[in-house]
Amino acid sequence: MKSHFQFSNNERNGIFLLLTLIFVLQGVFWYANGTKKPLDINNDTLDSYRNELDSLRQAKEETAKPKLFPFNPNFISDYKGYTLGMTAQEIDRLQKFRDKGQWINSVKQFQDVTKVSDSLLNVISPYFKFPEWVTNPKPRPSYANQSFQDKFEPKPYEQKIDLNKATASQLQTVYGVGEKLSQRIVNYRNKFEGGFYSDVELSEIYGLMPEVIDRIKAQFTVKTPRVITKFNLNTATRDELVTIPYVDYEIANNIIEERTLRDGFRDFEELTKVEHFPLKKIEIIKLYLHL
Repeated sequence: MKSHFQFSNNERNGIFLLLTLIFVLQGVFWYANGTKKPLDINNDTLDSYRNELDSLRQAKEETAKPKLFPFNPNFISDYKGYTLGMTAQEIDRLQKFRDKGQWINSVKQFQDVTKVSDSLLNVISPYFKFPEWVTNPKPRPSYANQSFQDKFEPKPYEQKIDLNKATASQLQTVYGVGEKLSQRIVNYRNKFEGGFYSDVELSEIYGLMPEVIDRIKAQFTVKTPRVITKFNLNTATRDELVTIPYVDYEIANNIIEERTLRDGFRDFEELTKVEHFPLKKIEIIKLYLHL
């Protein structure tokens, strides 16, 4: 241990000089720290900076929110309803209503069907976009002052106009059929060579309500149906069945399986027992089948 504390004169002088420098620097630090003036903080300036930061943060949050665009509430999907803030029960009520083939045509009807709260309705209803024939219905024609029953009493077959030859102007004489609906009827007719096959196909045209279809059928009917290929329901193959509208390979396979279990169909109503069969389109599908 003794060897560790034996220094030469030069070493002792170096140690004393080092200690002196340490004490001098420490004293300078204490003096400078003691005489340092406190910062002069301007509270107004600080508040303005805070407000600016808050506004920037709020603007960023607003831009991060999903944007809403006009939409038809009749076509709200599960995901769309979730993003709008609807509950699962409210979405289910809407879909059950639509599954019946019914349409929502006003904000009030939307709330009556879905039971959404007033607060949510006030947020999303400004973005509802209904078809023009709902928001701007065609004014009643000049014959509106006549008895509705007399005007639209079903005509005999001989007096009815052929639906495959009727013009858009003739179709517009039916109350509830405007320029757009009459053009849709003509466009649908032109999709097929020969036009309509049956009056039932009017149900395929978007926007035609059942009561309007009844008015059309009171004055028009298909007198020159197009030629279609019909298949025997009890002998048709899968490849033949899938050529029928609304019948895909899965439904075709299910029809054949049900036919095998029943040892053949006896009437078309038995098709309703086929798994995943599109019940709403059975009248259209029946046009392409026979027993």
